[in-house]
Amino acid sequence: MDVKKHYAESRKRAEEMLAKMNLTEKIGQLSQFGTSIYTNDEQVFEDHFAEGKVGSYLTIKGAEKTNRIQELLLSITRLKIPALFAEDVIHGYRTTAPIPLAQAATWEPELTKKSCEIAAKECYAAGIKWTFSPMVDIARDPRWGRIAEGYGEDTYLCSDFARAAVAGYQGDYIGQKDHVLACMKHYVAYGACVGGRDYDSVDMSMQTLFDVYLPPFKAGIDAGAATVMASFNDVNGVPCSGNKYLLRDVLRKKLGFSGFVVSDANSVMELIPHGYAKDGKDAARLAFGGGVDMLMAGDLYNDNIPALINEGKIDPKLVDDSVLTILTLKYMLGLFEEPYVDPDGEGCFFAPEHLEAARECAKNCIVLLENNGVLPLSKGKKVALVGPLASDNIAVLGTWTCLYDKDKTVTIEKGLKELYEGSVTVSKGCGYGDEEDEGDWKKEIKSAVAKAKKSDIVIACVGENRDMSGEARSRSSIEIPGHQKELIEELLETGKPVVLLVGAGRPLILSEYKDRAAAIVYMWHLGTETGHAVADVLTGAHNPSGHLPVSFPRSTGQIPVYYNYLATGKPAYNKRRFEAKYQDVEIGALYPFGYGKSYTEFAYSNLRLSSDKMDKKGQIEVSVDVENVGEYGGADVVQLYIRDLIGSRVRPVKELKGYKKLYLEKGEKKTVTIKLKAKDLAFTNDEMKKVVEEGEFLVFVAHDSSDSELSATFFVE
Repeated sequence: MDVKKHYAESRKRAEEMLAKMNLTEKIGQLSQFGTSIYTNDEQVFEDHFAEGKVGSYLTIKGAEKTNRIQELLLSITRLKIPALFAEDVIHGYRTTAPIPLAQAATWEPELTKKSCEIAAKECYAAGIKWTFSPMVDIARDPRWGRIAEGYGEDTYLCSDFARAAVAGYQGDYIGQKDHVLACMKHYVAYGACVGGRDYDSVDMSMQTLFDVYLPPFKAGIDAGAATVMASFNDVNGVPCSGNKYLLRDVLRKKLGFSGFVVSDANSVMELIPHGYAKDGKDAARLAFGGGVDMLMAGDLYNDNIPALINEGKIDPKLVDDSVLTILTLKYMLGLFEEPYVDPDGEGCFFAPEHLEAARECAKNCIVLLENNGVLPLSKGKKVALVGPLASDNIAVLGTWTCLYDKDKTVTIEKGLKELYEGSVTVSKGCGYGDEEDEGDWKKEIKSAVAKAKKSDIVIACVGENRDMSGEARSRSSIEIPGHQKELIEELLETGKPVVLLVGAGRPLILSEYKDRAAAIVYMWHLGTETGHAVADVLTGAHNPSGHLPVSFPRSTGQIPVYYNYLATGKPAYNKRRFEAKYQDVEIGALYPFGYGKSYTEFAYSNLRLSSDKMDKKGQIEVSVDVENVGEYGGADVVQLYIRDLIGSRVRPVKELKGYKKLYLEKGEKKTVTIKLKAKDLAFTNDEMKKVVEEGEFLVFVAHDSSDSELSATFFVE
């Protein structure tokens, strides 16, 4: 496929179609319809077809439905322009992969690329050619429920996963069979909402915006992302869905985006309660004029843009530009030639190779936080599997699932029983704490403890239900919820070794269990293949290799806590009273960004640089020897951090600038080399220019962001 030729031909055809369109038909291409979080009914809006007022649908799923609606639309509309069907395919369509935050714990973007390829293939078969994914918001506050949908707190790591997700969804070119349009969201800084409250305001310096929150969008744009979604929040007092500076000046001119922008659901009308627009007409003016090409969802553009053009408040050329972009993508997708999908294509759902890939991704997501030697499980042990997640075939799928099939979910119980048949007892113990009536939880805990006492080892499957994280699921406290804490305490009192197997869509507070549990295994929400992945890790069939993409706080009151904070004039060394610290809790994370244990041990040595000097446009190579000095083969993530010691602006104490995951057999030793480029040292100065400054830098090769044992110095000249 000659990609440039493909684009040029599609663009030419789009221009020819645009010349035939009247204003109503043009605005129709900017209007999306269908179900949403605001209605339970699928609406086709057949009455709009004759005038050409429908350009896209959302949340209408399945080959039969999409084909039927498409056929009806094309039989009525004058110009026979097909609709583009879209959906929130966040981590799988039918085969459900781990939540994106869990995927980031693999530190293997290729696994996310594969997961997105599978999601694209399955939703493509259902007639969906556009997904509202990936979410590339940086999230430093685990109270925010949508932290589950993104790739964590670090700009460098998130950018890598943004590129991988876009490539997975879109393939080698737009229009490739079994691939769909990607949509990066939420533009921009949504993850920095005040207090972790979904939809709330964002107030930050422009330097932080450009250095921390925009780079993942730039990475996805450079990877070819076709669309971007404007976020609900305001940034520094201007709502993103009407922010001309961010959408037109920054997104298009500075970041080079050439696709189209869609609003989030109802976010344009929400300019009114923001106090930014006085009514729907004013909201349409601000949103479209500000750079929101397509409305999700409804008639606000259809009803108001013609009058706004007549009044001289919207330039008709902007309408033509937006429509041309949308039509070009429809031609590139091949919608005009093949507006329908073959229903037989839905036979790819839950294909063996899809399940195998989901299992591979899931087992690499799991992070071993603590282990006193009780893991991996020994054969012949009597295992008590206790807790609400033990047999749950829905909660483990996580937030924002699409068309899952609970009967296809491999539960933790099923996964372990396949390997430990006859030696595993199961008890719920209690609910998650989100039920209106948990029943007689004291009785259930008592029953669970009785089974635990008869076992050799207890695996407590605790954490969040799937609806405790995700959109509109912010929490003021991120402790383990409900009566699960009582359950854990009762289990610990048995004297049996207790493995905490924690499933959640965010970091939870684990401070009180760090030194009391025999092991802590963080499994997140892993999707369809949960039970197999968990069994693989607990039994040692797979040595855990996940590393945290987000810091775990010691207490909720410590939030936000993230590793790459700015240096302060009174660092927290715990040597004097007047320091930037708390009186009642240590300043650092309980488990820092990049942290993850293994059943084996890795030793780093012989750090060396190819040069101790770097040109402002050059690079150096950083090498280290890595040896597996433990008892098992396993994989480790070698992480490279830098610190700019003196800058024209205060710089972070550490910044991730490279990493490499490698597998080593017991006793094996390899040299890892990571390239460090000068451009990765750049930051935004007071004049809002990206600069690489001269001076001294520290480089660390580390097991995690808190590790500073192996370091060297270089100078940028």
